[in-house]
Amino acid sequence: MISLVTGGCGFIGSHMVDRLLAEGHTVKVIDNWTTGRPENLEHQKDNPKLTVYHMDIRNKEEIEPVFQGADYVFHFAALADIVPSIQRPWDYYSSNVLGTYNVVECAKNAGIRKLVYAASSSCYGIPDAYPTKETAEIRPQYPYALTKRLGEETVLHWGQVYGLPVVTLRLFNVYGTRSRTSGTYGAVFGVFLAQKLAGKPFTVVGDGTQTRDFTYVTDIADAFYTAAMSDVVQDTFNVGSGGTYSVNRLCELLGGEITHIPKRPGEPDCTFADTTKIEKALGWKAKVSFEEGVGKVLDNIDYWREAPVWTPDSIGEATEDWFKYLGR
Repeated sequence: MISLVTGGCGFIGSHMVDRLLAEGHTVKVIDNWTTGRPENLEHQKDNPKLTVYHMDIRNKEEIEPVFQGADYVFHFAALADIVPSIQRPWDYYSSNVLGTYNVVECAKNAGIRKLVYAASSSCYGIPDAYPTKETAEIRPQYPYALTKRLGEETVLHWGQVYGLPVVTLRLFNVYGTRSRTSGTYGAVFGVFLAQKLAGKPFTVVGDGTQTRDFTYVTDIADAFYTAAMSDVVQDTFNVGSGGTYSVNRLCELLGGEITHIPKRPGEPDCTFADTTKIEKALGWKAKVSFEEGVGKVLDNIDYWREAPVWTPDSIGEATEDWFKYLGR
């Protein structure tokens, strides 16, 4: 089997590469290293079954030859984070929407067996019910969420119109080793771990009672592999841990002092995936407990030693546009 992973040097993508190589696949990676780090695949550098292409999915002519011969495509390449998406919406449209268009076109032309897209649970915005089902109303609150949703619609539309075999997986609060080392939102582990290493307090948004469906990254890779190898096509699934955990509980597990920063508009008090559908259709269920996953992250804490150390003041400056545009 030959598998192509876009964004394969990134957080989730690099774990996907590890899983595919462990399963005996020959793996091609496309990554422009904007958010991905080549170091994330350093441990695989001598693996003859891995080839990394330093390319941008926004350049269709450049990436198209890489798709030839591929059996499976795992599409992770995207820009993340709320604030930059408010400040630079074109970057997000060009990467998450037009880049996804290029990926599905190249996949279609190459005649692949299956494309699995990393969709985002941010498409639900602030949902009415928890745990949240796939049938919940779509309410993106900011350009990042909107562009990931438009990418998902593009993937599903290519399945509908052109018969491209696709599955989209809506991910909930993925964490684990190699998670991004910057960002004031979405990379809470990166923020907290850098603060812990620097002996600084954790910057907790609001009172910390908000809960998140923290799902360990190897469980995510397992869901993608399971979806790719299944007979299911043209469908969408939530991928979550089966639970929801407070930020205060995360701080307890990490161990450290806390300082509070203002609650931010557009953020739900809870994220919690209803995973009934994926459990029934694919037989997939998360395996790594929250406590076990946090332990794995702490065992690899040195990864975040060079990450920026955020303070309440620097977060306030960085999120000024968040409050300006989403707080109205």
